[in-house]
Amino acid sequence: MSRQGSLTIERMCQLVPVSRAGFYRSLQEQRPVEEEMEVRSAIPQIAVEHRRRYGYRRITAELRRRGMLVNHKRVARIMREDNLLAVQPRQFVVTTDSDHTLEVYLNLASRMKLTGIDQLWVADITYIRLKVEFVYLAVILDAPKGLIHHSDRGVQYACEEYIAILEKHGMIPSMSRPANPYDNASCESFIKTLKREEIYTNQYDNLEHLRANIEEFIEQYYNRQRLHSALGYCSPEEFERKAEHANSGGESRSASMRFFHV
Repeated sequence: MSRQGSLTIERMCQLVPVSRAGFYRSLQEQRPVEEEMEVRSAIPQIAVEHRRRYGYRRITAELRRRGMLVNHKRVARIMREDNLLAVQPRQFVVTTDSDHTLEVYLNLASRMKLTGIDQLWVADITYIRLKVEFVYLAVILDAPKGLIHHSDRGVQYACEEYIAILEKHGMIPSMSRPANPYDNASCESFIKTLKREEIYTNQYDNLEHLRANIEEFIEQYYNRQRLHSALGYCSPEEFERKAEHANSGGESRSASMRFFHV
């Protein structure tokens, strides 16, 4: 029932006018069988659109954005029955080499209270297998002068050349506590998502093939389409638009820092 004649449900709701949530609420109450079919029809569409990257929570969020009245348990049951559960992640592999004699910087990220975007960058490195070799992917998330750059204690981030680049651009280095990946959880989470939803679902012939796929995943999908639970089930692009609109009144966008005695 996604169409009535040549009209979509969205267009019919505009003509009445009535909200899509109101339409589905009425359908659920008066014609529950048809409402169930609508939900069952929408779930595989969303799963295909996102190349089975979405689990039941994000599909639930997308259904709700479309006005459908569903909960996690119902969506999980339907996805399990229709064999639509997301691709499962592989075993975690440690790639950080923190056994070095270079300077380790104070953990500033754990002391920050963020008030907007572009106040803290988090960085990490992972490896990706190609057909005949391994390559490394360096990730930096989020983003100006006085910016905190937070990473683990890996030798790549502690070396003089890397610190010089940070200083050149007015960035302040910050590093996690030893053996504590949770200090850099947001970047760890991104890499986990990248591997589960892109890397582990493909095989790459060479570096050019990998670069093209990762660029498409990050720029077109991750930033513009994928719903992020940490952002209230918005895409990063949508979240930044809302944040910029909220800050358009001239409020301060500076993060505050708290220090304490040990």
